Amino acid sequence: KSLYQWFGDSQNRELIEVLRKSGLNFQSALYQEPSKAGPLSGKSLVLTGTLPNLKREEAAAKIEAAGGKVVGSVSKKTDFLVAGKDAGSKLAKAEKLSVEVIDEAHLIRLCEK
Repeated sequence: KSLYQWFGDSQNRELIEVLRKSGLNFQSALYQEPSKAGPLSGKSLVLTGTLPNLKREEAAAKIEAAGGKVVGSVSKKTDFLVAGKDAGSKLAKAEKLSVEVIDEAHLIRLCEK
């Protein structure tokens, strides 16, 4: 009952929103949402540079709809780097780590498989 009361208090809910906006992640690193089935299921992708047709949010939505996960930085666990115009340090890091670099057209083909 005490948790119910705590979350029922509007000041506590406001505190949670302030913490979220400050970057606090309330999700456990041990818990992973079940991945959606799709052509990019279980794949990790990084976006960099300016894509010719898609806004970054649109590209991310396509990736997630196809079951993939968009992450912010390149690591050895990254499956694909989607590189647009003026790709910078992420591209160099992907090449160093032998991460497959693809363009927007390739991304769209992958999402439609």
